[in-house]
Amino acid sequence: MMHRRTVTVGMLAAVVGVSSAGAQSPDINVLESAPAAHAHIGRRSSAFFVRFDRPVDHRKSTLVIKQGDKVIERLHPRLESAPEVLFAEAPTLPVGNYTLHWAVITLQGEKAISGDIPFQVSDQPTK
Repeated sequence: MMHRRTVTVGMLAAVVGVSSAGAQSPDINVLESAPAAHAHIGRRSSAFFVRFDRPVDHRKSTLVIKQGDKVIERLHPRLESAPEVLFAEAPTLPVGNYTLHWAVITLQGEKAISGDIPFQVSDQPTK
């Protein structure tokens, strides 16, 4: 069971790492996100998160929803989420293509690291 979980997490990290069109650094890696990279989500989706491979500074980290170069919404990460997770709620988004932009600083105070997770909002989300 443990081996299976390790393989699954490793595969997920590889998929997210390859499909996130952002600056990934050996300093920190994205393990999971919602929405996932290139996902088609419904308009009612309002919870966004990015899980990293180490704790991040929630107060100095940001999540921003963008459409092209335009900032649609600056999200406020919840301070009481898990140490390695940035979690925030967003308003209902109109149908369209978006990017969840994240920028974090690890608790060790290293340089800021950022990346982008492209996703699409549609009336008919795919499963």
